[in-house]
Order: sequence, then structure tokens, then C-alpha cells
Amino acid sequence: MSVSMYAHIRRNPRFTELVEKRTRFATILSIIVLTIFYGFVLLVAFAPGLIAKQLSEGSNLTFGVAAGLFQFVFFWVLTLVYVRRANGEFDDINNEIVRSAWKEEK
Repeated sequence: MSVSMYAHIRRNPRFTELVEKRTRFATILSIIVLTIFYGFVLLVAFAPGLIAKQLSEGSNLTFGVAAGLFQFVFFWVLTLVYVRRANGEFDDINNEIVRSAWKEEK
């Protein structure tokens, strides 16, 4: 790609929209992940009794183990949400921007 092609892309208002949407979405997902992860760490540090509590009488499964497993599942779901949006909406906008830049270049 040429320098002028990059200039066309950067001037396109859809490029600015794409950057803002991706940044906002990634920020929201990051805040969710960090809140859940550090919330769990804080529970381990400050509420060990809750973490050690058995989910049912006679069970070896504790709240801490269940919460840890929930994190893995939840983070996979968030990854799926991100990938679906990135491969859908974000890629569509990206393709539109590139097609527009190629037309302007010719």
C-alpha cells in the first residue's frame, strides 16, 4: 500500500468510527474481565471462609472452586462475544474502508 492509500484511509470518517467502536468495546470487556478476576482474588484474600464454604453438605466442591471454574467459562464466553463482533461488524466496516480507499486511489 502506498502512503496516499493510508492517507485516504485515515481521512475516512468510518475509520475514526471503527477505531472508537473497537476501543470502547475492548475497554468495556477489559473492565469486566479485570473486575471479575480481581474480585475473585480479593475474595480469596479477604473472605477465605466464603471461598472455603462447601456448596452442598458432604461435597468436596467449594464456592472458590466453582467461582474459579465460572471465571474460565465466562472469559471464554466474552472471547466468543468479541470474536463474533470483530469478525462481523468490525470486519464489515474495515472492508468498506479499504474498498473506498482503493476506489479513491485509482
